[in-house]
Amino acid sequence: MTTKAPKRRGLTEGQAAVVLLLPFLTVYAAFLIYPFFRGIWISLHDWNLLAVAFNPDAREFVGLENYVRTLWGRNIEWSSFTSPVIQTVGVLGAGLAFWAWRRGRMSKATALAIGLVGLVFFIMPGFHPGEDGRWYDRRFWPTVGNTIIFVAWAVPGVTVTALILAAALDGDTRAKSILRTLFFLSQVLSVTVVTLIWQIMFSPRQGLIANVTEALGGTPIVWLTDEQFAMAAIVIATIWWSLGIAMILFLAGIQDISKDIYEAASIDGATGLKAFWCITLPNLKRTITVVIVLQIILHFQVFGQAHLMTQGGPNDSTQVLVRYIYQTAFRDSELGEASAMAVFLFVIMGAFSIIQFVVGRETD
Repeated sequence: MTTKAPKRRGLTEGQAAVVLLLPFLTVYAAFLIYPFFRGIWISLHDWNLLAVAFNPDAREFVGLENYVRTLWGRNIEWSSFTSPVIQTVGVLGAGLAFWAWRRGRMSKATALAIGLVGLVFFIMPGFHPGEDGRWYDRRFWPTVGNTIIFVAWAVPGVTVTALILAAALDGDTRAKSILRTLFFLSQVLSVTVVTLIWQIMFSPRQGLIANVTEALGGTPIVWLTDEQFAMAAIVIATIWWSLGIAMILFLAGIQDISKDIYEAASIDGATGLKAFWCITLPNLKRTITVVIVLQIILHFQVFGQAHLMTQGGPNDSTQVLVRYIYQTAFRDSELGEASAMAVFLFVIMGAFSIIQFVVGRETD
């Protein structure tokens, strides 16, 4: 009499998924989740980097004091005319989102997300020190302002330039393939190489821009040491560096549009710019949204360009938030305050991520 060997029971689908995901989740938790919550915990302490390095008990729990010291001040008031340009943009953005929703051109969730952003742009810049008042950290909000200005220039610059290039280079010809490769090459360069290239380009003595300006009879601009042009120089270098990925995303979106639509439209005379406006742009709505949100999140973290090209100068005109966090933590050894600033930056980027998630769901 023979007996059957017991069947080996394999892993269920759920167990197999856990086994496969466990290495990734372990690394993710160790290098992202734990540092994130550790940073929040540090932000609740008076944490001098050097003192704690020699004596771990030197830290002191202070609650939200670092946030108050960084974000607030004495005798702070609010006015609707403190930053009229930014506040007007916020009101117009919220108003246009409401109008688009009422006309059925935008979903309720998307309009609500954009309206909340517009409301923030209206409320936040209105706070200012009143009589005998001052910010506790006088450099923080100007630094945030510089970062917002940088993002406001760089994001539209990258988006529009990449979209135009993608539309122009869409095709299977050898020349277009070579040009696509050339425009993407800048994306693989490190920030050190990019800033070195553009420091030479902006040099008032030997730079290409200065030579062209002199050839045309003009006076070369001292880009990197002039308050009026230093931020523009960083933006130009960043746009050149960041074009690659945005262009590839737009190319993928354009090539995903059925050619039959263009052929049908050409019968009605919709060709060239008209076809681009009436067919390409509406079909790229989701791609444009993704590119804009990704660029906003990326450029809010700008550091290397400002640090290497201008060192935050002249007169803090190109001082950006990540560089200020870096200086506060490692130059001034105030790790608690730096962590509070980092949490503030995380909230900004998290808000834009939520907007992208909401808009992405509505366009599915």
